[in-house]
Amino acid sequence: MAGNSFGQLFRITTAGESHGPGNVVIIDGVPPGIPLSEADFERDLSRRRPGQSKIVTQRNESDTPEILSGVFEGKTTGTSLAILIRNQDQRSRDYGDIAEKYRPGHADFGFDAKYGLRDYRGGGRSSARETSVRVAAGVVAKKIIADAFGGQVLSYVVQVGSIKANIPDPAAVTLDDIETLPNGEPNIVRCPDVVAAEKMIELINEMRLAGDSIGGAAEIVATGIPAGLGEPVFDKIKADLGKALFTLPAVLGVEYGIGFGCVTMRGSEHNDIFVPASDSAVDRNAAEFVESKRPGISTETNRHGGILGGITTGQPIVLRAAVKPTSSLPIEQRTVTSNAEPTTIQTKGRHDPCLLPRFIPMAEAMVAIVLADHWLRWKAQCR
Repeated sequence: MAGNSFGQLFRITTAGESHGPGNVVIIDGVPPGIPLSEADFERDLSRRRPGQSKIVTQRNESDTPEILSGVFEGKTTGTSLAILIRNQDQRSRDYGDIAEKYRPGHADFGFDAKYGLRDYRGGGRSSARETSVRVAAGVVAKKIIADAFGGQVLSYVVQVGSIKANIPDPAAVTLDDIETLPNGEPNIVRCPDVVAAEKMIELINEMRLAGDSIGGAAEIVATGIPAGLGEPVFDKIKADLGKALFTLPAVLGVEYGIGFGCVTMRGSEHNDIFVPASDSAVDRNAAEFVESKRPGISTETNRHGGILGGITTGQPIVLRAAVKPTSSLPIEQRTVTSNAEPTTIQTKGRHDPCLLPRFIPMAEAMVAIVLADHWLRWKAQCR
């Protein structure tokens, strides 16, 4: 099947289905000498895996990675890196009823229209199970950008249903803010606004008990990013970031910076004024970048979300992704069979009442993959 690869110099190719033996990613372009072991993947894969809390699917997968190639004596060799994550808790019997029925909101009809057949067990290739190995690839990408320029990518939930978080300074949010509550307990919804997080959990539980689901939005923030990354015209970094996030299941919208807030603004209100970096209220690191094209130059504000003309400016890159409600529902819905006969369907299996808590590491991974790719492209072209 075409479309299984993403990126140019840092390039990932994935394979696998939800109810097959497992999923695998092959990563090309990994520089040699990067320390890497299975233990490095534990944190992000545990953030993505099912069964981690009461508000996510209870499928029981350990998501243990196996490095098949590209690492020797604890360091990357520069050759293709292959990582396998085996499936362990498939319940294919839960999907027998949908072999001839199209689930509302799913890719079932599209796969039949394109290929004339499909793996109906849990969605097959279109399942979010595939994202496990993307998160693994993101771990490698995060190592590359951290080593190259101190780059960091973090994501968190900013909205569930009508409940919106108040995040005054996205660049100041830490991993601890996202993963842990002030009392030390896990922040299972991954929203740094503690008051909003509690309300989000209540809403998600209401949806779970009702057999329904709810959508929301995630914010992704990349800090420590040097100015000058991005390739005009068709490989603008905003275009690649948008594509990266849209490749994730359930993403229906992506914006960066002020996003759709720009539609009511005047140019004089929207423009971010250039200033020496020391005079910037929001810049945290641009003056420190040896590799920056214009070290010491920043902007007073960051409505442009760290990108102008499709090229990074050195300011934090701030994106948001809208994630739809989970399509698989245990309540009865109307649909048709593959023969266009009206019928009803109730989706069995174990599904998230809200996708956002497990979406967070997926979004981080895809943004990190784009940044690693563009960093390597910039190095190849400009150094």
